[in-house]
Amino acid sequence: MNKKDNNLKDGNMDHSKMDHSNMDHSNMDHGKMDHSKMDHSNMDHSNMDHSNMDHSNMDHSNMDHGKMDHSKMDHSNMDHSNMDHGNMDHSKMDHSKMDHSNMDHDRGAMGGHAHHHHGSFKEIFLKSLPLGIAILLITPLMDIQLPFQIIFPYADVVAAVLATILYIYGGKPFYMGAKDEFNSKAPGMMSLITLGITVSYAYSVYAVAARYVTGEHVMDFFFEFATLLLIMLLGHWIEMKALGEAGDAQKALAELLPKDAHVVLEDDSIETRPVSELQVGDVIRVQAGENVPADGIIIRGESRVNEALLTGESKPIEKNVKDQVIGGSTNGSGVLYVEVTETGDKSFISQVQTLISQAQSQPSRAENVAHKVASWLFYIAVVVALIALVAWMIIADLPTAVIFTVTTLVIACPHALGLAIPLVVSRSTSLGASRGLLVKNREALELTTKADVMVLDKTGTLTTGEFKVLDVTVLSDKYSEEEITGLLAGIEAGSSHPIAQSIVNHAEAKGIKSVSFDSIEIVSGAGIEGEANGHHYQLISQKAYGKALRMDIPKGATLSILVENNEAIGAVALGDELKETSRNLIEVLKKYGIEPLMATGDNEEAAQGVAEVLGIQYQANQSPEDKYKLVESMKNQNKTVIMVGDGVNDAPSLALADVGIAIGAGTQVALDSADIILTQSDPGDIESFIELANKTTRKMKQNLVWGAGYNFIAIPIAAGLLAPIGITLGPAFGAVLMSLSTVIVAINAMLLRLDPK
Repeated sequence: MNKKDNNLKDGNMDHSKMDHSNMDHSNMDHGKMDHSKMDHSNMDHSNMDHSNMDHSNMDHSNMDHGKMDHSKMDHSNMDHSNMDHGNMDHSKMDHSKMDHSNMDHDRGAMGGHAHHHHGSFKEIFLKSLPLGIAILLITPLMDIQLPFQIIFPYADVVAAVLATILYIYGGKPFYMGAKDEFNSKAPGMMSLITLGITVSYAYSVYAVAARYVTGEHVMDFFFEFATLLLIMLLGHWIEMKALGEAGDAQKALAELLPKDAHVVLEDDSIETRPVSELQVGDVIRVQAGENVPADGIIIRGESRVNEALLTGESKPIEKNVKDQVIGGSTNGSGVLYVEVTETGDKSFISQVQTLISQAQSQPSRAENVAHKVASWLFYIAVVVALIALVAWMIIADLPTAVIFTVTTLVIACPHALGLAIPLVVSRSTSLGASRGLLVKNREALELTTKADVMVLDKTGTLTTGEFKVLDVTVLSDKYSEEEITGLLAGIEAGSSHPIAQSIVNHAEAKGIKSVSFDSIEIVSGAGIEGEANGHHYQLISQKAYGKALRMDIPKGATLSILVENNEAIGAVALGDELKETSRNLIEVLKKYGIEPLMATGDNEEAAQGVAEVLGIQYQANQSPEDKYKLVESMKNQNKTVIMVGDGVNDAPSLALADVGIAIGAGTQVALDSADIILTQSDPGDIESFIELANKTTRKMKQNLVWGAGYNFIAIPIAAGLLAPIGITLGPAFGAVLMSLSTVIVAINAMLLRLDPK
């Protein structure tokens, strides 16, 4: 997440206990991560299963495997698809000492190579540009000298030297990418680009050699080689820049746990110990306001613990002796003594980490139309070129056959195709940003257009996630609503309980002065009582009051009754409030034919209340694993699933769903697991996102037709299939068509618009 983004509020995150001291973010540009500068010296590979891992593109030169300990490694940006996590222990990962300064997170571009770490496309493009321009200045375009060109003796030899450097340096991301595509038996964009640059480069070098060796003039393709390579690098860079950086969910999860724990020794003294060294059976002291360091059972003390980030339960939960607490939850005002029951990979947070890795290792189900088009062009070009080679060898001679074959292969890779998708993505992400949408993964746009189901979290997503007064009811004709509100605020004035705070805030917001009480006492297990103006009042739970009331209680709300002389005079209903745009969102989903389903970690009653108001299906009491299985079962039924959430308990299913949408005010873990972030935390923005997805996907398809359409026609002509009837593709004509399709693609991308809100 970009720290410069002021819209992204870390409302629920407590940074105070995070230790950034050893982290150097100063030069961090996540657009293009280069691992070559990483210090791997502390990594331990001993328990890893390397059997299915492809190390081919990794630079091992700086790695010392002797001292390697994976506990300090961050795997989030690795391609996990073929990796076996079975023997890995994630529990002790410590990210605090990693130097991120030289890292650059390239999130692969046009061909959907979401995992290529080929250094920075920006850097490669900017360094290749002067070489490319030099080549364009000294080599004619298919033997036609252009007005700005300077041709001098041996210019072609200089061009050959420059082209060799450009091919090795600038072409590297493409031939590395092509190698990956061939390994996975799916040649596409990278293979097509590699084919174009390799054939044009190799044939041009041969042409120069032939001129000096045999003296005959052979046409070279240096001009096409240089323009093709530069445009493809530029396209990749534009797309990288447009997409938000890849988040690191594993790391954000680790940061929920404090670094150290206060361990209580047998003589009751306190020793501070790193959390990673805690053992089952240790007793730890958790001060007020601290995050709980490990899962355990309370043996002394009572407090309210906020588990909303972890479980989605909206109100802080009363915790007493023998109750369980989860590592990563936040302690309220009491001091707790907790006996550790789980550490390492058995703990709640570690299990969520495992689920996230499982989800991230699943391949995307996006079709990736650009990749398909490139794939067809690749096969057509190779087949047609082979036919041309054989046919022209029979009809004419080898030199003629080679010329037709080379022309076919060089023309196969359209310049416009390199910009067709990136220009649309760039336009789309800037439009999205103006509507509070941060797009981190391009494939999410395409998959959204096919969505069947949207799974929505409740707390913090559909509701505000804050405990508020929903309703104040007057039950006696002796009092007005204002007087009842004043009494409620007065009797709760001295309490730090979340319900009390909500009532006091409600009165303040309405400008109602609280009544001053002389004495306030706690009624054990029922509520509180006090004296004001010579009257005796009690504020007790509905259960403690025990009589029937003539009033409508909002679904899922907590009710407190104000009693005077054993008679109910008023009642206050508190609960989690629906966000204003939630109702409208449900209507929009139904309009697009997407089925809404609410999945919440909250209790049955609270869930049912919200679901009934919205008129949707729901599942309550959902653990992170339940939500994960819910998404998994729908995907297994071949449904395209969008997941919307904000908590740690949503993170695994956000990563697993075809499209994960995180609420900006949610936890860093959720933001890092998602494809899209709603920076305004407004569910209404999902409507803009669905519209953006549909329009962007349509523009991409149009651009692919403009960018590649002419090539499907040009390839057979270049191969000389129409030569017998006198039609061949003049080199100059080919170049004009190419420039034209590039211009059309650029203009079409700029025409992408969203309807006014």
